[in-house]
Amino acid sequence: MATATALDLTDPKLYINRQLSWLDFNERVLAQARESRHPLLERIRFISISETNLDEFFMIRVAGLQKQIATERPNQVPDGMTPEEQLSEIRWRVERFFGEQRRILREELLPELEAAGIHLVQYGDLDHEEREDLCSQLGAEILPILTPLAIDTAHPFPHISNLSLNLLVVIRDDGREVLARVKVPNNLPRFLPVNGGADALPAPGQHHPVRLVRIEEVIAANLDELFPGHEVEQSYVFQVTRDADLDIQEDEAADLLQAIEDELDQRRFGESVRLVVTADMPERMRTWLAGHLGVGRGSIYAVPEPIGLAQLNELTHLDRPDLLYPPLTPRLPQESATDKAGILSQIAQGDMLLYHPYDSFVPVVDFVRTALDPEVLAVKQTLYRVGSNSPVVEALLDARDEDTQVAVLVELKARFDEEPNIVWARQLEAKGVHVSYGVVGLKTHAKLCMVVRREEAGLHRYAHLGTGNYNPSSARVYTDFSYFTDDPAIMEDVSDLFNYLTGYSRQEEYGKLLVAPVTLRKQLLKLIQEQRDLAVSGLPARITFKLNHLTDQRIITALYGASQAGVPVDLIVRTTCCLLPGVPGVSENIRVVTLVGRFLEHARVYSFGEGDGNRVYLGSADLMERNLDGRVETLFPLREEHHRQRVRRIMDLQLADTVNAWELGRDGCYTRITPAEGEEPLDSQALLLREASGKRVSKPTRA
Repeated sequence: MATATALDLTDPKLYINRQLSWLDFNERVLAQARESRHPLLERIRFISISETNLDEFFMIRVAGLQKQIATERPNQVPDGMTPEEQLSEIRWRVERFFGEQRRILREELLPELEAAGIHLVQYGDLDHEEREDLCSQLGAEILPILTPLAIDTAHPFPHISNLSLNLLVVIRDDGREVLARVKVPNNLPRFLPVNGGADALPAPGQHHPVRLVRIEEVIAANLDELFPGHEVEQSYVFQVTRDADLDIQEDEAADLLQAIEDELDQRRFGESVRLVVTADMPERMRTWLAGHLGVGRGSIYAVPEPIGLAQLNELTHLDRPDLLYPPLTPRLPQESATDKAGILSQIAQGDMLLYHPYDSFVPVVDFVRTALDPEVLAVKQTLYRVGSNSPVVEALLDARDEDTQVAVLVELKARFDEEPNIVWARQLEAKGVHVSYGVVGLKTHAKLCMVVRREEAGLHRYAHLGTGNYNPSSARVYTDFSYFTDDPAIMEDVSDLFNYLTGYSRQEEYGKLLVAPVTLRKQLLKLIQEQRDLAVSGLPARITFKLNHLTDQRIITALYGASQAGVPVDLIVRTTCCLLPGVPGVSENIRVVTLVGRFLEHARVYSFGEGDGNRVYLGSADLMERNLDGRVETLFPLREEHHRQRVRRIMDLQLADTVNAWELGRDGCYTRITPAEGEEPLDSQALLLREASGKRVSKPTRA
């Protein structure tokens, strides 16, 4: 075997393309729609999620590749693919994805919905009375909203907003063919109920049948109401995807909040990056439409109806709890307290570790609400994604008074959350909260909250540090850790970090926290090297990471080096992984597993070593160049052994999962992990959920 020094660890053959790895992830999401272990409407939700994911992929990643080509400034990627090569492969993958997505919907899910009494019907299959009812609804609630736009020499081609559904209407006018566009309202339901059916109460255990028709079908069947006196020959549905990546020159913006507001107004006018049309649209019309939209031929996708499957999520709001997961009741840890000062006294007795959604998010909200305690003198917090109805922000608003200093770092550049963050920033400022927007040129992705309280012994500081956002809604579907501590060394680091975020501090050294962009990369590389040195010396060594993305070449190269030295490396990577495991002489000691299930695996864990020397860090950072060098991120150590043991057990369960897990092979492909013959399936998410509910369960381990 070749020696380690003879191998080039930067060889493009040792890396998987980031964009293609992401598409692999979305295929795993789509695969959940076929899993009978998920309730039926949850499988519909996975179809919707896979479509939303793909929309955002085009809005950001494909748009970025197209910009690289247009500006002739390609980004160098470890795998060596050019932007043109990536776009070509993406097109092939997406066409295959669309085909499988619609096959699953048509052949598997729709028949099961029918059997469950939920019927997605076509307008043409309705009887006269049902059509009349829908026409009445159309005239009263829909037609007044519609604005037909002619397209000719007197009427320029209209703006088509991002991801809107549109009808391209072909009209016969005095013997000549003319075109018009009708936008399907995005403020109305996509699926309209068809009146009729049984009025009697259903039998016990049964449900009234539900019949639904797509709104664009109803509009298309009644276009003569919009174009009276003209013959409507045909209509075709289409959708445009636009570049949604904001381009903010922070160092030139006098007012960052206003600059982002202005840029958001322009987002809907971004360059077109994709045109999706129904398969029945003639080729000449696709070409004509693409020409007016500035879309290249390689960015036109023709698919069977319906398009815009993200809105299938509406079906999950039907009153059919039997077809959804039962409501989640997270565990409220015994060591937490619900009174305002109680949680702080509990933290003073020992650090607290929660694992959401199995553990309740209530203690996190209660921690912020300690700001209402008259003995609390200051609260400092970062906000990245908090949602539109946030009890965390409400607590900060309520806490602001003459005696409490409240300082909040709001990240205005949190992609697709810019608008709610602007709303919160303005409300906080109006209440007298000190609001800042972080460091110029860096996103603030760290999840931190610090409370300063007056106590008998003097001022005492407490902190919450997390791997996820301060968002109770996402905390019910994302797996994340919350850590509460009053460790003086960590408190000093947190204070220094807030001074860096809100002022002009140039702090470059931290005692316990690993902080990007100043110390995190250097410290991670040092920790990996320490395990490598142990293995070379014949001592036990191990590296176990759990994260969302692994794309940074320098980190991957270091992991390859650790593997060459004999360090066992276990990686749980949810989404994007550019590392190639199992390559002889390079990565045969590296295993890569990914989990996709009921909950979105979002936590980041970095574990080094075994036994007494084991160190475990949790935090906000993935291993991407943007996180390590272009964001403010934190990793924090767990100082109590029972917390490290808990995290290690969770990691071991996930590495042993035979229900939700897929393994990445040396060929760059993922293979579903299934139980060995005679072995009971291990669903790590279901097991942790049962444990959280208080039921007694066995704790299987993997040999």
